[in-house]
Amino acid sequence: MPEIYERIEKMCKENNTNITAMCKACGIPRASLTDYKKGRIQSLSAKTLMKIAEHFGVSVDYLYGGNNSASVEMELKVALFGGDGEVTDEMWEEVKRYAHYIKERK
Repeated sequence: MPEIYERIEKMCKENNTNITAMCKACGIPRASLTDYKKGRIQSLSAKTLMKIAEHFGVSVDYLYGGNNSASVEMELKVALFGGDGEVTDEMWEEVKRYAHYIKERK
């Protein structure tokens, strides 16, 4: 089984969901992950990987086995807030809600 699939499966378990529900939430076909798992296709599209990464709040690099997304999140916080003072969880959640709002209003 490909390492990326295993990582996605692990994140689903950690988030109390399954591959099918995650695919539905991301708007991607379940069949593409099944084909990838079974070796019928060699890779997932960049678009699919980006949707999965966004769903879990991680980077695409993390899906490939890279560093935990916490460092990416910290870099974003510094970029958005200038590194001045502490960024509370409430502040960060508000930023994510706003980003989601902007994305959805298209």
